[in-house]
Amino acid sequence: MKSLLTAASLALSLLGTSALADQIVDTSNLNEELIATKDDKKYTIATVVKVDGIAWFDRMRDGVEQFKGDTGHDVWMVGPSQADAAAQVQLIENLIAQGVDAIAVVPFSVEAVEPVLKKARDRGIVVISHEASNLQNTDYDLEAFDNLAYGANLMKELGKYTGGKGKYVTTVGSLTSKSQMEWVDGAVAYQKEHFPDMEMVGDRLETYDDAATDYTKLKEAMTTYPDITGILGAPMPTSAGAGRLIAEGGLKDKVFFAGTGLPSVAGEYLGNGDIQYIQFWDPAVAGYAMNMLAVAALEGKGDQIKSGLNLGLTGYESLTTPDEANPNLLYGAGWVGVTAENMDKYDF
Repeated sequence: MKSLLTAASLALSLLGTSALADQIVDTSNLNEELIATKDDKKYTIATVVKVDGIAWFDRMRDGVEQFKGDTGHDVWMVGPSQADAAAQVQLIENLIAQGVDAIAVVPFSVEAVEPVLKKARDRGIVVISHEASNLQNTDYDLEAFDNLAYGANLMKELGKYTGGKGKYVTTVGSLTSKSQMEWVDGAVAYQKEHFPDMEMVGDRLETYDDAATDYTKLKEAMTTYPDITGILGAPMPTSAGAGRLIAEGGLKDKVFFAGTGLPSVAGEYLGNGDIQYIQFWDPAVAGYAMNMLAVAALEGKGDQIKSGLNLGLTGYESLTTPDEANPNLLYGAGWVGVTAENMDKYDF
């Protein structure tokens, strides 16, 4: 079969290698055989995200759109305008009615989407999920890494800045966002073992993936616990909400931050020293990878989707299946840690 990227390669030869700069996701080692289709069949695949219009999922859209351009499948990304479980469920209902071949989903609430994803699968629609390691109604769940280890590393960094002492507060987008809850679980476990002089105060703050909500809830927490010295943020927008709070409150070098973030969102606060550390994986690559698995599943290549699978994408070169009871739960490897010193290496 002709390479899936033949057209793209021809275009590059005509336009010059400078066009490579337009490739958001590095596909130079792509596992093309995995996504090769019989008789060059094209599928309709929708990626449904927690919320549209924020930097994280803007970046994921770049990966989804690149997959469309590279392969010719009819793929697109949608999400509610605000992080809302019911709105996300309705979008999935609409896709079922449209009769799409596959749905790739990043659930805002795993519990909320279980019934509608069961409905999708009952109708023969393939489901690929991300950030949803406990989701039952999915063909495959693809995680970028071990969630507990990701959270533990965030705490390792936060403890370094706080000197391993003091009170801290944590945020999650939703108390039903499984992966983010696991990140905090991993962080708290690491803190208890390695930083016994640190203490998490209050409940996990539910901020709905909204920087303004992060700012407001963190400000309230600081009023209740004025001696907080650390903020650990699971959702990406917390990096901006915390940075704003620290900058406006004159709390630089008094309150420290480590959490998920993107340079495009948190760069100002990193550069000013208001926050110290952000961690992330590339959502563009995750979007591309989910769509790869969707095509492979639709082509009946389940025997290849297992531990050791190399998608040919950065961070997904050797997938693992850490839970023997759930072989369809797949993990990639690695995350990026960013401080003021290296943030200029990332343009998203």
